[in-house]
Amino acid sequence: MKQVFDPKLKEALARVQKPGRYTGGEPGCIIKNKEDVDLRFAFCFPDTYEVGMSFLGMKILYELLNERPNWWCERAFMPWLDMKQEMERLHIPTYALESKDPLTAFDIVGFTLQYELSYTNILAMLDLAGIPLYSKDRDESWPLVVAGGPCVCNAEPIADFIDMMMLGEGELQLPEVCATVEQAKKEGISKKELLRRLAKIEGCYVPSFYDVSYKEDGRIQAITPNEDCAPAVIHKAIIKDMNTQKLPTNFVVPMVGAVHDRAQIEVLRGCVRGCRFCQAGFIYRPMRQRDAQLLNRAAQDLCANTGYEEISLTSLSTSDHSQLETLLDDMAPWTEKEHVSISLPSLRIDNFTESLIEKTTKVRKSGLTFAPEAGTQRLRDVINKNITWDEIEKTCTLAFNAGYTSVKLYFMMGLPTETLEDIEGIAKTAQQIVELYYANPNKPKGRGAQVTISCACFVPKPHTPFQFVPQDTEQMLREKQQHLLHSVHSKKIHVNYHDSKTSFLEAVFAKGDRRLAPVIEAAYRKGCFFDGWDECFQYDTWLETFREFNMDTAFYANRFIELDELTPWSHLDYGVSHEFLVREYKKATMAQTTQPCNRVCSACGANKLLGGACFDYSKDLVH
Repeated sequence: MKQVFDPKLKEALARVQKPGRYTGGEPGCIIKNKEDVDLRFAFCFPDTYEVGMSFLGMKILYELLNERPNWWCERAFMPWLDMKQEMERLHIPTYALESKDPLTAFDIVGFTLQYELSYTNILAMLDLAGIPLYSKDRDESWPLVVAGGPCVCNAEPIADFIDMMMLGEGELQLPEVCATVEQAKKEGISKKELLRRLAKIEGCYVPSFYDVSYKEDGRIQAITPNEDCAPAVIHKAIIKDMNTQKLPTNFVVPMVGAVHDRAQIEVLRGCVRGCRFCQAGFIYRPMRQRDAQLLNRAAQDLCANTGYEEISLTSLSTSDHSQLETLLDDMAPWTEKEHVSISLPSLRIDNFTESLIEKTTKVRKSGLTFAPEAGTQRLRDVINKNITWDEIEKTCTLAFNAGYTSVKLYFMMGLPTETLEDIEGIAKTAQQIVELYYANPNKPKGRGAQVTISCACFVPKPHTPFQFVPQDTEQMLREKQQHLLHSVHSKKIHVNYHDSKTSFLEAVFAKGDRRLAPVIEAAYRKGCFFDGWDECFQYDTWLETFREFNMDTAFYANRFIELDELTPWSHLDYGVSHEFLVREYKKATMAQTTQPCNRVCSACGANKLLGGACFDYSKDLVH
């Protein structure tokens, strides 16, 4: 179907740097006849096209919803600065790429919450569309505004802007939500009645159906349902058997290079590791893997349909898949024939093997990245990383024997109980790896080593054992960053570190409550959006806005949460018990580790989501 562009949109596209972000019409995009459609869903990614088009969740749900002939799922992204300015000048509302229709033409406007610093972009996209920001100001004439994704586990700072949020896995919830909205349209029921029906769907959370009261000291007093249909605790939706869910075999192939522009297959969901800082590792429990045969077939179909020459086997910990070697063997014949390279983006240091190197470098060799996370064994035990220097040494030796000369290492700074000795340990670890390279008789001849340290600032997240701990102050993090730089004495080691200012705002939002909504709106009105982008982040404006509302940011970011305290997210259940998080926190303070789930069950509570044991420990296989 030929695309028709409004003259104003054509004018805007002629004046921006990357018009391909805004045109649609890419290979694989789905165009339907509006007259044949009963329900329209706008999948909104509150960041740039390049970032959003890398998101596997959008690809999965786009194909799933569009399989229904009478539903049409389209995509919308946050326009970059130049396009936003043109859209405001020419009065072009936020639109979906497929039809070019404004968001107001849709029944549901759905945002994915992948990152706390995208919250102001949500307001910008709604505002640019002419949709009232607050859910209380939107009646039946406006689209239903919903949200899903990891940040829903505590999206209370933006609860006043969202009609309904979805905890858990969208493949289960979203079709039921869409069917409920479609039926409501036919019946002509009120928005309030629609929300009551949605609240009965597993994992669907209607923020307006809950009242929050506070103690004099600012802590939560109570979170109370104000509607009979609203459960006291909302439990996440979960897919018990990943093999029952069809993998996408068609992607929209981006016009403008995405951040991760390649075919992607999700091999498993969840993680067995239990790293105490990792929110995803807790909210996606338990680990459930897909069968190797299904994965191989889907991967081959996806590459054939899209033309991609690289396929990524994605998950939180791909090398924990019990059939990974079998899968790689099954993929070898067709990937070699079609010159398709395989990447494993989430390899673990402790199960990296010579066989994995051989099977993933037959077509082309990609970079090697590992995440020790901490520079000393004591701190690795605190965070439950469960790796040792011997394992790091063995893995790097294997890599250097295979011809690798550069290694990227991810660390975090500001972890609980961290000392300057732990910071020095980051530099020492990198130095030891450099020395290991030059001591290796099998190293590539005539080539030097390069070790890159990438150091993020630790942000304590809800639903983890570290949700209780305060974040380091900006001054503390700056001092540690300088100490790391002074601890590196080799030109073979390059150091990158994350800005502590954005990490601070991330912590405020991650552990925040509903009182932050007017602050977020006010900051947006002052020009704050794209807060995750260094060139757009207005730190001073944020601090000024917090002061105007008499908000103590340290109350959210830098305060210890008592172990029995009611939190803004206490009514949101992701399957892991509060008692388990407390036990893990206490073990962390003693630098005691916990075994991975597939070796020993630690009674986190997630097994109740499956109705039985997560793993068959007699066979060491996924249940």
